[in-house]
Amino acid sequence: MSTNGADDPAADPQATAERVAKAMVHHDEAIRGAGIRLVDVGPGRARTALTIEERHVNGHGIVHGGYLFFLADAAFSFACNSHGVSTVASGGDVAFLRAARVGEELEAEAVERALVGKSGLYDVTVRTAAGQVVAEFRGRSRAVPHLPAPTLD
Repeated sequence: MSTNGADDPAADPQATAERVAKAMVHHDEAIRGAGIRLVDVGPGRARTALTIEERHVNGHGIVHGGYLFFLADAAFSFACNSHGVSTVASGGDVAFLRAARVGEELEAEAVERALVGKSGLYDVTVRTAAGQVVAEFRGRSRAVPHLPAPTLD
């Protein structure tokens, strides 16, 4: 092994983010069951997507706010766990800005804004395929180092 860490998988932040995300997807029945897909992940960032189906709409025929929150929360989860330390949400807020309907493709993009000690702050924007903002989410995270990181083992 080299002394510069090039052969150490933990020394590659992108590889760490991808490895953790793959394990999280493997173990997360909830996101798979809802139809949420991981599109991209990297250190401190992630994108998830959801095609709105009949099962996702409320009595008004528009996407249920719970699914919008869930889509944003999924991106947030991948982003805040991307550093390889088990991290959970300590809170989250969402602003619903536009309705979405059956057939629309939504994408949530999470970006790390601050990471101080065990606490993190993440912003997530949910957009339509046409780029219209549907919701804005802000998530707060807390690292839990004693909780084992997800693995495929």
